[in-house]
Amino acid sequence: MSELVEEHVDTTSVIARMTEFHSGLRLGHMLSTVAELGVADHLVDGPLPVDELAARTGTHADSLYRVLRALASKGVFTEVSRREFGLTPLADTLRSDAERSMRDVFRLQGKPFMRDAYGAIEHTVRTGEPAFEHVNGASLFEYLAARPEMTALFSRAMGNGARQVQRAAVAAYDFSGIRLLVDVGGAHGHLIAMVLDRYPDLRAVLFDQPHVVSGAGEFLDGTGHRSRIEVVGGDYFESVPAGGDAYVLSHVFHQLSDEEGLVVLRNIREAMVPGGKLLIVDPILPEGDVPHPGKFMDITMMALTRGRDRTEQELRDLLAGAGLRLVETVALSAPSSIAVVTTGASA
Repeated sequence: MSELVEEHVDTTSVIARMTEFHSGLRLGHMLSTVAELGVADHLVDGPLPVDELAARTGTHADSLYRVLRALASKGVFTEVSRREFGLTPLADTLRSDAERSMRDVFRLQGKPFMRDAYGAIEHTVRTGEPAFEHVNGASLFEYLAARPEMTALFSRAMGNGARQVQRAAVAAYDFSGIRLLVDVGGAHGHLIAMVLDRYPDLRAVLFDQPHVVSGAGEFLDGTGHRSRIEVVGGDYFESVPAGGDAYVLSHVFHQLSDEEGLVVLRNIREAMVPGGKLLIVDPILPEGDVPHPGKFMDITMMALTRGRDRTEQELRDLLAGAGLRLVETVALSAPSSIAVVTTGASA
C-alpha cells in the first residue's frame, strides 16, 4: 500500500513543505526577538527606515533588516520601500497596545526557560516526564512562583492568548441566569471582565494562587466592575470558593494530569450549589488525522506540564470519575470549545 501512495507523491512539493516546517524553528525565534524589542510599537505612526528602527531598539541595523526582510516574506511587516518597514495585520498583533496583542505570548516563548523546554521534547518522548522540569529543575508553576518578574510576563502572555479564546467563548455561550460565576485559575480576571461587560446582574469570584491574584488589581480596577468581583487566593488542589452556581476552568484543565484533574473536579463539585454547572474552556481534540490547533497545544502541555488536551470521550470518562456529566459541547470544531458539565454520572 505504501508503494502505491508514493507513486502519486509530488516529491518537489513534499521537500518544499518539509523545508517550510524546518524553517518554523527560526521563524519562532525571530518573532520572539522582534516582540522582545518592541519593533511593532515603533511603527504605529507609520513606516520607518531600518536604521531608525535600529537606533530606537538598540540593535544592529543590518541584522535587524535581514530579520524583518524574512518576516515580511511571511506577511509579518512589509518592506514599503528599500530598507523601510511598516505594519501589516499580522505585525499589528505584536504591538503592546493592540486589542488583539500577542506580543507577550511571543516574548514568553523566547525566554530561555521556555525555549529550552521545547528544545528538550525528546526527553518527554523518551521518559513521559515534562521537558520543563528536566531543563529547569522545577515544575512550571514552582519555577514561576520563585520569579515574580517572570510570573508577571507569564500572566500577561496568558492574558494575551486567553483573551482571544475567551472572547469567542463569551460570544458563544449564554451566561444569563448565572448569579455567581467562580473563575478557577482565572489569573488576572480577563475572562470575568468580558462576561461582566455583557451581563450586568452577574457577580464573580476570581480565584487563583495568592501570588497570581496579587497582581490582578491594576487590571480589575480598570474594568469598571471592581465592586462586582471578589478576589480570593488559594490552591484549587485543596478547595475552591463555595456557593457558585457556575464555575469556569478556562485553559486550566488541560494543564492538569488526569489524577490532578480529578482532584480539582471533585473540589468544584463539592463547592457548587445544587443544580450548578461547570464550564471547561479548552481544546477538544477530534479523533484521527483531522487537523486541529489543539493537537499542537497538546504538545505544549506535554512539554511544560503533566497535563494534556483531551478528546470528547476522554473528557467524558474523566468527568464520570468525579460524579460529573458532560451535557453539551459548544463550538466543538473551534480551537477551544466550551464543555458544559453538571452533576450526575454520565449517561
